[in-house]
Amino acid sequence: MSIDERLKEVDLKITAAAEKSGRKRSDITMIAVTKTHPADMMNEAIRCGVTDIGENKPQEVRDKFDDILPVKWHLIGHLQTNKVKYIIDKVCLIHSVDSIKLMDEIERQAQKHNLVMDILIQVNISGEATKSGVSKDEVEELLLYAGKLKNIRVKGLMTVAPKTDNSVTNILHFDNIRQLFIDIKQKTYDNVNMQYLSMGMSGDYETAIECGANMVRIGSAIFGERDYSLK
Repeated sequence: MSIDERLKEVDLKITAAAEKSGRKRSDITMIAVTKTHPADMMNEAIRCGVTDIGENKPQEVRDKFDDILPVKWHLIGHLQTNKVKYIIDKVCLIHSVDSIKLMDEIERQAQKHNLVMDILIQVNISGEATKSGVSKDEVEELLLYAGKLKNIRVKGLMTVAPKTDNSVTNILHFDNIRQLFIDIKQKTYDNVNMQYLSMGMSGDYETAIECGANMVRIGSAIFGERDYSLK
């Protein structure tokens, strides 16, 4: 299948899942995940209607940026403090903020570039040791800290569900983070606006949308399997 055909298929599935959850297709932001994919494939997807792309590695944002058609960039992978400088003036949203130390560096680099950076707090909702993100109980500490910062805005939460054949397990995780999202929304924190719930990837995005996601990160369902030899 071509990228265009895959995109149309994904779009139909997003629309159906959105309707199941009482929403419209326009309520869901689809981020095309482009890690390891070359510029020509990315540009083809953008020509087919992709408006948002997500990269896992800051170096890939930096290296590809000038070769890509106009599009919104998202940093969705683990971000080390020493790599913030590569992406601070290039991305519209950082999905993977999981420490005060990282918030401080984003704030410092954003001040340097005279901009305000939108971020999501990454929550390790499943508690897996191999996953990045803060625990559910640690989220409030980061939200309160964000109130002291001038060049960061917290716009929501992000999570990565476990890879499992048991969709019931992931529904539980998705429901848990959606409830956390709603709980935070009902409180008042300075500098926090719960706008985005980023969860769901190629294997589980329909379930994630049905559970309340309004941002999904889809790679292989659009581009096919990655060729890691190109790294």
